[in-house]
Amino acid sequence: MRAVRVLAGAIGCALLAVPAEARVTAIEVSSVEPFAEGTAWGDVGAYERVVATARGELDPADPANTGIADLALAPRNARGMVEYKTDLFLLRPKDPGKGSGTLLFEVPNRGRKFLFNWIMDARPPAGSSAINDPRSAADAGTGLFLSRGDTLAWAGWEANALRQQGGMAIDVPVATRNGKPITEWVRDELVSATRGPTEAPFYLAFEAAQGAEADAQLTVRRRETDAPRPVPPEAWRLASPRQIELLPKGTKPGPGTIYQFTYRTTGPKVQGIGFAAVRDVVTSLRTGTEGGTIRHTVALGISQSGRYLRDFLHQGFNRDESGRRVFDGVLAHIAGAGGIFLNARFAQPSRTNTQHEDHLYPENAFPFSAAAMRDPVTGQRGALMRGDTSDPLLIEINTGTEYWQKGASLLTTDPVGGADVALPDNARAYLIASGFHNGRAHLTNARGACTNPRSTLSSGPALRALLVALEEWVVTGRAPPESRVPRLADGTLVEPAAVGFPYIPGVPVPTAGNAVARFATYLDPRPETGPQYRPLVPRVDADGHEVAGIRLPAVAAPRATYTGWNLYADPYPTGVLCDRDGSELALARTRAERDASGDPRPSLEERYPDKAAYAAAVAKAADALVAERLLLREDADRMAAMAQEEGP
Repeated sequence: MRAVRVLAGAIGCALLAVPAEARVTAIEVSSVEPFAEGTAWGDVGAYERVVATARGELDPADPANTGIADLALAPRNARGMVEYKTDLFLLRPKDPGKGSGTLLFEVPNRGRKFLFNWIMDARPPAGSSAINDPRSAADAGTGLFLSRGDTLAWAGWEANALRQQGGMAIDVPVATRNGKPITEWVRDELVSATRGPTEAPFYLAFEAAQGAEADAQLTVRRRETDAPRPVPPEAWRLASPRQIELLPKGTKPGPGTIYQFTYRTTGPKVQGIGFAAVRDVVTSLRTGTEGGTIRHTVALGISQSGRYLRDFLHQGFNRDESGRRVFDGVLAHIAGAGGIFLNARFAQPSRTNTQHEDHLYPENAFPFSAAAMRDPVTGQRGALMRGDTSDPLLIEINTGTEYWQKGASLLTTDPVGGADVALPDNARAYLIASGFHNGRAHLTNARGACTNPRSTLSSGPALRALLVALEEWVVTGRAPPESRVPRLADGTLVEPAAVGFPYIPGVPVPTAGNAVARFATYLDPRPETGPQYRPLVPRVDADGHEVAGIRLPAVAAPRATYTGWNLYADPYPTGVLCDRDGSELALARTRAERDASGDPRPSLEERYPDKAAYAAAVAKAADALVAERLLLREDADRMAAMAQEEGP
C-alpha cells in the first residue's frame, strides 16, 4: 500500500483524503473559502470554493494505460511510475449532508469553465468567454446546480491550455527515446481574423527546432480547396521559435487566408495523460476525497470538451484501473460526430475542423454513433461506447451548426447517410432546432466576419432541462425524453441542396456543408479517394426554421429566423460557411414592409395581432416543452413574463 499525503490549506480540507489504492497520490489544497460570501442556495445552504492541485502517477504496464501514446517513453520515478500534476477546482456544499450526492464534473474547454455562462446564463467579464474564477452569486447565474446540491468540479487535462485568469491545465512529462530528444515534423495551419483579431500574429503550436527555418516550408492559399502555393523564403521569417512574421515587416495576411507551416519540432509532451488524469481524479473524488458524500458522477463537455468526452468513452477511459465505472452519465454538447486530436505524438487538441480551416486535422473517424454498426467506407465494425459495464448513460446535444459543420447526422444514420439507425437504450440524441454552436445568453448579433447578423438564440434553456434529466436518469432511473433529431424516414434530414430555405432577398444560402474528409495523416493530408462519409442537414419550414428537434419558444413563436449557419463576407473568402456562427434574420414588422422588400415570411403584425397574442404563443410553446421535460418550469415562466413585457 502506497503512502499518500494531503497538504491542507484551510479548515475542512481533511475531506480531501486520497485512498491508498488510487493513482492520485496527493491533493494539495491551496485554499478553501466561502463562495459568494456565504450565499445560501435553497435548502442546500452555503457553498465553498476549493482550489487545489492533484498529483498522480501512471503505470505504463497497466492495461488501462497502455493505449496512452508515448507513455512508455516518459521518464519514471523510483517506483517505475510516470508522474503528472493537474489543477483542481471544486464548488461543494459547506454542509456535505445537505448535498445531492451527485458530482457534476465539467471538462474544461481550452482551460475554461463554461458551466456558468453556457448553462446557467451568468454574464462573463467584459472581453471574456468564460467565468474561470467564480466568486460571486452573479457568477453562478441561475444557480441551478448549486440549488440542487451538486458538487461541481473541474480538473485540467490540456497541457498547453492557458492558466491566466483562472484557466486550468495539466503538467505532463516529455517523451524521449533512449534518453535523447525526439524530433519530428509537424504542420501548423495559420489563419488570420477568423477566430481572433485581424492583427494577431502567427503563433505556432510548438517551438521550431533549432535550425528548423532552413528546411521548413510555408505555403498559402485563399480557400481550403485551393492548391497551396509556396511562400518564398525571403517573404517570411521565424521572429521567435514560436512565431512567424511575414516580410517585409508589417505585411498583413488577408483575412481568412490560410497559411500552412511545416517544420521540425522537439520534445513531445505525453498529452494522452489528459484522459487518465480526469479518470483518476474523478475516481479519487468519488471514492476518497469527498469521504462518501459522492454517490453519482455526471460529466459535462461543451464543444472541444464534448469531443474530448466522446474519445474518453471510446478509448476506454471510463473504466478506472480497478475496473470501476468513472462517469455514470455523460452529456456532450455541440461535439458533432467528432473526437479530439489529443492522444497522439505532437497532438494539437485545440484544433477544430470546419469547412474553411483545420479541415484536415484528426477529428472525425468511425465509429461516430453510440449505435453499433458496420462502416461501409472502411469495413470496420464498432460503436462509440464499449458495450460493457463501463458505459455511462449518454446524452448528445447538437445544434444546426453541427449538422452543417460537424457531421452530427452521423450520430443517428449509417456512415453513408443511407438509413436511420436506432440508438441503444442508454443513449439519447437531440437537435436544438435552428440553434447555433456558440448559442448562450448575453450575445449580440454583430456581423463580425459574417454576411448576416449573427444569431443570439441561446441553447441554455434546453441544456438545463436535459442536464437535469440526465441526473434524474442516473440517480432514479427515470429515462429522459426520446431522442429528438431529424430523420431520413420522415424527410426531415436531407442533402444541403434540398433544405428548402425560403428565398429572402439579399440573404445568401449555403449550398454545401462541411465534408467529413478522409486522409492518411495530418502531416501530409491528401484526401483519400473511394467511398466517402455522407453527413446530411435538417430540412426547414417556410420561415427557414428547422422542422425537427427541440423548437424553443423563440423558434416556435418567432420574431426572427434563426439558422445554424452563416457565410463569410468580403474581404473573407465568400460563399464559405462562417466558422460556427449562425444567422439571425429579423421578420418584417408589417405586411407593407415585407411586401416592399419581397420577404415571403409573414410579418409580426400578421402573426401576432397584439402583444397578448405574442405572449400567448410564447407561453403555449414553453408549456408544451415543459410537459415533455425539455424545458424547466422556471425557464418557461421567465420566457412568458418577458414576452408579456416586451411584446413582438
